[in-house]
Amino acid sequence: MLSLATIILSADPKNGGTVQLVMMGAIILVFWLFMIRPQAKKAKEQKNFIDNMQKGDKIVTIAGIHGTINKINEDNTLQLEVSPGSYLKIEKSSISMEWTIAINKPAAEKK
Repeated sequence: MLSLATIILSADPKNGGTVQLVMMGAIILVFWLFMIRPQAKKAKEQKNFIDNMQKGDKIVTIAGIHGTINKINEDNTLQLEVSPGSYLKIEKSSISMEWTIAINKPAAEKK
């Protein structure tokens, strides 16, 4: 059975453009499968996570600030209660999905 390298090396020089075009297409396909598609999927999950947040949810920001959502504003911000009576206004995009899921997982398992 011939390997891909053997086929490429034994290709007729007149048809070299076709082989290069096929190889370029394969490289682009691999790049899309392993780089672009997973990032797009993760971005979609992050957007759904942020859109489904509600008042009273416990969250962690990307800076490591822990708190509870007190109010969700229309301008892509929310009011975060970090201690009783102490509030921060933060952007929704600054919420870490991974850390928030991690701190809420033990609470869900106890129920």
